[in-house]
Amino acid sequence: MAQQVAQAVMAFQQQTTGHAPKSVTVVLSEDTLVVTLHEALSPAEKDMAKSPAGAARVQEFHRQLFSTSSQPLREEIKRITGVEVREAVAEVEPTTGAVVCAF
Repeated sequence: MAQQVAQAVMAFQQQTTGHAPKSVTVVLSEDTLVVTLHEALSPAEKDMAKSPAGAARVQEFHRQLFSTSSQPLREEIKRITGVEVREAVAEVEPTTGAVVCAF
């Protein structure tokens, strides 16, 4: 199940940003799913994130993108896990380029 979720999230990231992460980690507990996309930022985003203002812009961009385009991913997670996604958030760690999605 975790591998299927990882593949779905990688495909989502590739489709929405045009940049695939280097790797994905999935942690699934009873009612929480946390997915970490390692090195998920593009080279331009990494450069922009070197300044505090640029890092804030990259974070806000990814939050908004996730918020507005994650419905198909939510549906795929429900199909894989059998559990409806009630909440979903994404956070960017600009220094490492990781994107963390929590469902």
